[in-house]
Amino acid sequence: MKTEVRIDKWLWAVRLFKTRTLAAEACKKGKIYIQSIQVKPSRNIKVGDTIAIKRNGIIFSFQVVALSENRMNAKLVPEFMKNVTTPDQLELYELAKLSGESGRARGMGRPTKKDRRDIDQFTDPNTEDEDEEWDF
Repeated sequence: MKTEVRIDKWLWAVRLFKTRTLAAEACKKGKIYIQSIQVKPSRNIKVGDTIAIKRNGIIFSFQVVALSENRMNAKLVPEFMKNVTTPDQLELYELAKLSGESGRARGMGRPTKKDRRDIDQFTDPNTEDEDEEWDF
């Protein structure tokens, strides 16, 4: 069994990044830290290291439990890493997740029919549904 593995391979193997290229890019952009030091993709990690990943202003921390260079099944991930993210960062993550569900993002295309009806109802509340105006 290996005693050291490249950080980009390990991040990809434990499914923190979808591709190894994305993991390497995150390292190059300075979003990956080991013991509070920015690292390059070629940096080797050992069992017991604490890795911090900065995503959307939130710092996720993981402790290396075991090493692997091969991508694994999602069920096996807890055997290779332990989530040690601080409670205040988890709270920020939950708040960001809740605020993101408030509606569509600006510039996401045309409104749907339901959106248009809601907008019409909001701008002119005296107008009733079109279905009730029909006289057959």
